[in-house]
Amino acid sequence: MARLTRNYRSVTDDLWHMELKLYDTLTRGKRAFRPIDPARVRMYVCGPTVYDLAHIGNARPVIVFDVLYRLLRHLYGAPNVTYVRNITDVDDKINARAAERGIGIRELTEQTYANFKADVAALGCLPPDVEPRATDHIIEMRILIERLVASGNAYVAEDHVLFSVPLMPDYGKLSKRSLDEMMAGARVDVAPYKRDAMDFVLWKPSKPGEPSWPSPAGIKAEGRPGWHIECSAMSWKHLGETFDIHGGGIDLVFPHHENEIAQSRCAHGTDVMANYWLHNGFLQVEGEKMAKSTGNFITIRELLDDWPGEVLRLNMLRTHYRQPIDWTLRNLEESAKVLDEFYAAAADAPAEAISGQVIEALTDDLNTPQVITAVHGLRSLAQGGDILARNELAASLRFLGFLTDTAAIWAARRQVTHHVDAAQVEALIEARASARKAKNFAESDRIRDELAAMGVVLKDSKDGTTWEVAR
Repeated sequence: MARLTRNYRSVTDDLWHMELKLYDTLTRGKRAFRPIDPARVRMYVCGPTVYDLAHIGNARPVIVFDVLYRLLRHLYGAPNVTYVRNITDVDDKINARAAERGIGIRELTEQTYANFKADVAALGCLPPDVEPRATDHIIEMRILIERLVASGNAYVAEDHVLFSVPLMPDYGKLSKRSLDEMMAGARVDVAPYKRDAMDFVLWKPSKPGEPSWPSPAGIKAEGRPGWHIECSAMSWKHLGETFDIHGGGIDLVFPHHENEIAQSRCAHGTDVMANYWLHNGFLQVEGEKMAKSTGNFITIRELLDDWPGEVLRLNMLRTHYRQPIDWTLRNLEESAKVLDEFYAAAADAPAEAISGQVIEALTDDLNTPQVITAVHGLRSLAQGGDILARNELAASLRFLGFLTDTAAIWAARRQVTHHVDAAQVEALIEARASARKAKNFAESDRIRDELAAMGVVLKDSKDGTTWEVAR
């Protein structure tokens, strides 16, 4: 890897066309990325089910695939990349939550969707090119279901339409599980109308008060779609029968993505649904699985009350996307300190070319830990007076979704998010100065310790005392 020196920019042009490699869950290996059409690179990522505030686990795929989206736009040109992230707005959880709150389903989903958009924007994520809602694609779902029934891959039973898993010879190829393993892990609904326990629902009758639409396949009763068919319909509508990248959390590999592949391939008669399948790893909180029952369930909105969105973003990217991540207060504090250093070094600098080392690390399966190492190298050079390194640092960080504020605004934001009372800090600093003047060093030290406990670091100089928030 080239050294970060003043002449480093000379290698960036060579790195522009470097090979992008991505880990493909389907083949269990890192593969060179070859888009179907370089002038139309297409990516689909499973989005939220809008029934409640998004939690920090939901934020991980949003941030991960935002980074990939930025990289694809950099490599292929922004007009040549289409990123689709869906909204699931018809679901059992939505029905239950709307009934619980005594509001209409549409009111709940609109409210929750607005909250989600605001939260992920605060995390520095670009909006996708298309953000389709499931309820706007019922026609496409019905078309796919009709095709599957006509081909014999699906059947009607008691006003349900079900996909026949045994008729898909290589079902389970994505998750690499046998049918017995999949049955054990899926907790399948063994309904009497199923031909096989593994068969999954494409369409089902609606209960009174639930959303309903005219049913496909000659079913007279109105109904609603199953979860899996929604993504097949939306990706087909906006990206085509076969597209480049399908992404999501690792928890979606089975059954959701496995079922998407089965129904899409059988409906379209294609060998693949997407050429590359990318999945981010699990997230736990302070060493434990996140769950409401354990009291460690944290929403993005709650974290944003205490931390700038950029801190959450950096904290997520310090771990490689395929690895499990332990979300801890200590790591958040470390991420905040790192961002303080980045802002101090480059927040107000003009942007030059993005660092070649940053692009090189990203093209190696989004190696964001290596990206951060490269950025730290630029920061060291910038602090040593290297103007070019400072400008490349600014460009690289902005490309990654950071440095969205000026240094002054960042400092003020950090004080607000950590509830530091500036007037109180100034009063304590004045009291400390008086104690030092009276040679009462015990009191001076006590005040310094009190400020440190508040997260305030003092810097004494011949011109007086300045302070900053350390967390």
